[in-house]
Amino acid sequence: MTSTSHHDIQQAAAQAALAVPGLAALHPGLADRLAAVASRPQHAAGATSLPAGIRAERTPEGHGWDIEVRCMVHSHHRVLDVARQVRDQVHTAVTAHLAQHGAPEPVSVQVTVTRTI
Repeated sequence: MTSTSHHDIQQAAAQAALAVPGLAALHPGLADRLAAVASRPQHAAGATSLPAGIRAERTPEGHGWDIEVRCMVHSHHRVLDVARQVRDQVHTAVTAHLAQHGAPEPVSVQVTVTRTI
């Protein structure tokens, strides 16, 4: 199950989201910030950090993934268009990642735009 770990899912989601035109950045939530502070000593030892602004959780039933993307959008782009494209790209990327590793499962994606800049 290493190839479909939370970290791998979050990495695939982050790469897909960041490729969307109009996306300014991923926005870390409170949980991301607390995790970053808590992992600083480990980070110095070479551990890789999880992408900020992306949360991947198993569904309560345990056979699927719920992905949350928190992001900021450039003000000269329509927020709705960017959010929809982020949702679609992340869904496609995570679904493809799971299928590539022999673990196809349902994926749901929620996008929250926290700010326009």
